[in-house]
Amino acid sequence: MKIVILSDTHVKKHNDKIFKFLDNISKDTDMIIHAGDYVSSSVVSKLREHKNFVGVWGNNDKGYIRDLLKEKMIISVEGYNIGLYHGHGNNKNTLESAYNQFSGDKVDIIVFGHSHQPLILTKNKILMINPGSPSYKRREPWYSYVILEIQDRKINVQLKFFN
Repeated sequence: MKIVILSDTHVKKHNDKIFKFLDNISKDTDMIIHAGDYVSSSVVSKLREHKNFVGVWGNNDKGYIRDLLKEKMIISVEGYNIGLYHGHGNNKNTLESAYNQFSGDKVDIIVFGHSHQPLILTKNKILMINPGSPSYKRREPWYSYVILEIQDRKINVQLKFFN
């Protein structure tokens, strides 16, 4: 299974650029995961066109987006439990906020965003994935997203950077 992982699109206007990006990456993808901060409901609508879109809302998502999506969820993919949470909270550290959200849950992978800083690491045997942002890089040098492939209980994670 090939999964594209996104977060922090923060689209307010000029949706055509992100829509073209989403169309391109979804062509050979089995699932799209978005870890929140879409900002525009049109991005959620575009992602919902993909047959296997899963997402949570972020702290900058309001109204319709929060009504449509959950704040936190756990999905099962190819025998792995994947926790999704944006990463916002009272902790100063986004990684800790995301990790702590699943302290009472059995998860193998946690997907989060919020910091706009791409990251792949393990914490206490849990794979932590932050894809950064494909459209709002802040102080990062590149836009980014993640490809997660799971096949025969093997995991391949690739961080993709672009200008």
